[in-house]
Amino acid sequence: MSFHDAGLSIAIALTIVKTLILLVGGVITFFAYKAYKRTHQRALGLLAAGFGLVTLGLVLAGLLYEILGVSLTTGILLESTLMLVGFLVIAYSLYAS
Repeated sequence: MSFHDAGLSIAIALTIVKTLILLVGGVITFFAYKAYKRTHQRALGLLAAGFGLVTLGLVLAGLLYEILGVSLTTGILLESTLMLVGFLVIAYSLYAS
């Protein structure tokens, strides 16, 4: 296996993993939002928003890099910032409940 083939294999694996993260994160966000709509508890709404931000952050860097041509480091910075904000919102939702 050449270096190029190994890089392609890793890129494919990363694409698969990021797609699965998007799907699972989307399902978690959906169920948290559904619970919020059923109960109207603010903490569940914040939990859904937090999971949505984390999920978006996890897939954003690659999308920005591949589609919009943003530098990878800028994409990773935005990804990390969204994840941090998402985790802060999740922590607050758990604290506030």
